[in-house]
Amino acid sequence: MFEKVLIANRGEIALRIHRACREMGIKTVAVHSTADAEAMHVRLADEAVCIGPAPARESYLNKAAIISAATITGADAIHPGYGFLSENADFAEMVEDHGIVFIGPTPAHIRMMGDKVTAKKAAIESGLPVVPGSPGAVNSLDEAEEVAEKAGYPVLIKASAGGGGRGMKVARSRAELAEAWSTARTEAQNAFGNPEVYMEKYLGNPRHIEIQILADNHGNVVHLGERDCSLQRRHQKVLEEAPSPILTAEQRAEIGEVATTAMRKIGYRNAGTIEFLYENGQFFFIEMNTRLQVEHPVTEAVTGLDLVREQLRIAAGQELGYSQKDITFSGHAIECRINAEDPETFRPCPGTVVDYHPPGGLGVRVDSGLFAGAKVPPHYDSMIAKLIVHGPSRAECLNRLRRSLGEFVVGGVDSTIPLHKLLVENPDFQTGNYDIRWLEQFLAKD
Repeated sequence: MFEKVLIANRGEIALRIHRACREMGIKTVAVHSTADAEAMHVRLADEAVCIGPAPARESYLNKAAIISAATITGADAIHPGYGFLSENADFAEMVEDHGIVFIGPTPAHIRMMGDKVTAKKAAIESGLPVVPGSPGAVNSLDEAEEVAEKAGYPVLIKASAGGGGRGMKVARSRAELAEAWSTARTEAQNAFGNPEVYMEKYLGNPRHIEIQILADNHGNVVHLGERDCSLQRRHQKVLEEAPSPILTAEQRAEIGEVATTAMRKIGYRNAGTIEFLYENGQFFFIEMNTRLQVEHPVTEAVTGLDLVREQLRIAAGQELGYSQKDITFSGHAIECRINAEDPETFRPCPGTVVDYHPPGGLGVRVDSGLFAGAKVPPHYDSMIAKLIVHGPSRAECLNRLRRSLGEFVVGGVDSTIPLHKLLVENPDFQTGNYDIRWLEQFLAKD
């Protein structure tokens, strides 16, 4: 096992990784920008290195500074967390070239799944079900028209290197196709430096279902069930739960087997999440995240497995030590992402936390680096905490969530806690009757 791990991230995920390392007897190195000098993950780590000024491109995205920090502190592995450089294949290669272990998949797999066109081809070859559409990039309007006629309108045009809804346009008819195709290419070029787009059938009201995978270096692959991430605003997840309120145990086993078989075929290793759209009883692959997910705690709650611990064990060359039949699911879990934003306008609200009182009690977990006096800088993602609750059933989980949200106090900055309080009282959410467009429609009406 590693002696010292450098955590190439910040905030709650850096603290989450530190805690797993500490419980395994592994020393930690925190890297931080000047804006995060007093952050909790910096205070608790065994060592800390400042890697640059506040802007992420000069600190948390500075590959050379991070590797230099690992070298001078003698770290034998780097955990990238999520975001920042976690899915940067060039960074993973640089880490390995310097004789340091990258706690994640191979650079080749990061590169394969980081490009949407390549990922779709790999998905088809490995047996994953995909949305009807183009087999690869669509390089001309004539080709776009041909794909659209074959798949059927409406169609979705997506940036190959995209994410977060950028470079994504819907064409509901041939009359809309030319403008949508051109606009998507322009947005893709501006956002990602790559104008390449591909197309697929636009699904009406699907749910977003994802499967958590663990794979070691010895050919062992298991799935840890699904997470339902359908409550989204502008393609950003707001609340996640496990298991999905709409899947049966048989459907879970079936899609899990499809996912694990695909991962064996491509020789994947470490943690990964395969994301699907689900509609009318059918699953359609959309992408794979080759990293730990923000919403991993709900899977931990229902399986009892520590995913970060498993990542560390796999990266150190250890076998999983269990098979699919050993994975059991218990109860229900829900995660609320708490952002430092105005709960009505969603305007970011950086500042100083004056009061902080997280909820507690049986089945309640809060992942956060907040404390009274903590600074919420304006330079990074606005998520400041994750509230995770677990109960024997979904109904009991909702009651626990309602109680926990009522106890949660974050003073000094606005937060989205009021939004989650509204959601938990909504009849549609209480019955699990929602899809990926439900939240935006709810917000528009409200």
